[in-house]
Amino acid sequence: MLDTMTKAAGHPNAASAPEGALLHLLQTLESLHYDFIAPTPATHARVCARKGRARNLRDVFGWSLPFTADVIGLQLSRSLREAGLLDIDGEVLRSRVRVSRLADQLFLHSAYPTDDKDAVFLGPDSYRFGRLICASLQGRPPPRMIVDLGAGAGVGGLVAGALFPEARVVMTEVNRKALGLATVNAAHAGRRVETMIVDAGAHPLQDIDLALANPPFMLDPCDRAYRNGGGMHGAQLSLDWTLHTAGRLAQGGRMILYTGSAIVEGRDELLQALTDTLPDLGCHLSYEQLDPDIFGEDLGQPGYQDVERIAAIGAVITRVSQASSIPSRSNGSITASTPPSARPGGTCSDTPTASTRPADRHSALPISARPGWNAERQNSLHLLGGGSRS
Repeated sequence: MLDTMTKAAGHPNAASAPEGALLHLLQTLESLHYDFIAPTPATHARVCARKGRARNLRDVFGWSLPFTADVIGLQLSRSLREAGLLDIDGEVLRSRVRVSRLADQLFLHSAYPTDDKDAVFLGPDSYRFGRLICASLQGRPPPRMIVDLGAGAGVGGLVAGALFPEARVVMTEVNRKALGLATVNAAHAGRRVETMIVDAGAHPLQDIDLALANPPFMLDPCDRAYRNGGGMHGAQLSLDWTLHTAGRLAQGGRMILYTGSAIVEGRDELLQALTDTLPDLGCHLSYEQLDPDIFGEDLGQPGYQDVERIAAIGAVITRVSQASSIPSRSNGSITASTPPSARPGGTCSDTPTASTRPADRHSALPISARPGWNAERQNSLHLLGGGSRS
């Protein structure tokens, strides 16, 4: 069963008491011209080690440092307390949320360190994701519906929603805590959003104009929802989400994917899998390494013994024709399966035609996304900065 909710941004009376308190917190920080950019976990740890106790709002809501009540004042302390997000140890307090600015919007997300399984992620990958969205949508006609898959703090939906104010925005998540924070972030941005508790690889939405996804893409023994990408060295969820949604795009609809992919012996497993399956779904793939080497510190962890590097990936999938196959689940992941009518004994020919897919299954793909393309040979990387998930 799907758990679907609709939230109207800008109407705090319709929100729960904790959400109303968090909205008030964001409004207060905005009025005080608060600003913070979320760094990598390694940077965060180094800065916290030399700072000690919080002295200002950025230390409290950005660096997640312990503080005393006089540092933030009664208003902000009350907001945290009413939201149930204030840890108290005698006179020492700690906020269980961070607030960072991205694309000139404030976003609530989980405090550092993000060790909880339901932690809500926002970090350098989020900034690259936002910039990929803006670059990919330049000059594009307004979509009717924007679907933010695995929305987390709501970065994708709110960045795209700011570009297209009239579009309907739907955010999907399996993490209720994430959708709660995303709803407050949307309210602060003045956006009406619809939220849906559903696996991004199994959502029921159809006829999508614009889908956005920043799936988890690491191996994570702690199985944190924002980080664990499953098999294929962490790329399995990226593949599952993409194939599930690609066949549900409207004609001319697009999916913008920001993810990471492990490079093994110069080969990109995610690129190969997408190249092999998307043409049968009637989709064109544009695929690029935005940063050739992220998360280098994780290569010493179990499961990465054969990985040379992890690349930050920006991909745009466009529906250009009717699908000749449909995605289905097999052993917990998505595979391509041929419709019954196209199998031997069915009414359709087994030979692909121009009306079902391109005569050359790879003719619609850019050179960087065709079989045999070696990731090492890409000579025009558009770098958007390094970093990792926090």
